[in-house]
Amino acid sequence: MSESLKVPTMASYLAEGKQPEVLFWVGCAGSFDDRAKKITKAFVKILNNTGVDFAVLGTEEGCTGDPAKRAGNEFLFQMQAMTNIEVLNSYDVQKIVTACPHCFNTLKNEYPGLGGNYEVIHHTQFLKQLLNEGRLKVEGGKFKGKRITYHDPCYLGRANGEYEAPRDLLRKLEVELIEMKSCKSKGLCCGAGGAQMFKDAEKGDKEVNILRTEQAVDTKPEIIAAGCPFCNTMMSDGVKNKEKQDEIEVLDVVEMIANADDL
Repeated sequence: MSESLKVPTMASYLAEGKQPEVLFWVGCAGSFDDRAKKITKAFVKILNNTGVDFAVLGTEEGCTGDPAKRAGNEFLFQMQAMTNIEVLNSYDVQKIVTACPHCFNTLKNEYPGLGGNYEVIHHTQFLKQLLNEGRLKVEGGKFKGKRITYHDPCYLGRANGEYEAPRDLLRKLEVELIEMKSCKSKGLCCGAGGAQMFKDAEKGDKEVNILRTEQAVDTKPEIIAAGCPFCNTMMSDGVKNKEKQDEIEVLDVVEMIANADDL
């Protein structure tokens, strides 16, 4: 994190006897992956600029257990989940926002069965709320009129039925939004879900991320917008595979909003 970004921890809030409006769950990708860290910083920049009272767990945050569960290691998942739930409940956390649909889905749908009951929202949903409340202003800026296609993350779209929040935000940027052949409820996975992100692909005719990238490239976009760090990686790799990295950028929706005014 750069010096200009203010990122308080839950421990510091507790020391002052205060409770933040929302806990920002950063996630493994947002904490450790160099590309995903830019998404984290963009979101924090918006939280700072809009005056949202938030905090992070910092070193107390552990992996939600999503990769372990998807890979079939239920025992490891429950160990990781219980550790996190203990920490979250000790801080009396009520509301969580995260930029990772994998964390979002696990915290929202699988933690309640283990004693972790929270209001969990994806960062695009949270930004839409801020927009509706008049706390966030979104204008076209440098993205106005740009040809954009949006890739639906599986755990945000098909698993949790959220298709409109990211699209509403993109429309506010005054972009030309072009849908892919497979979108919304018929969306195609980027190829990273189910812990596939962390292993080599099985033998086949074509890798999923290449197929998905081809669908995106068919819309002739200047930017592929995403809402998930895993999707961002897979689509970026696909764009490089097609040698289109000089023509097509892959950006998270929050990066576009945070940097719309940058010249």
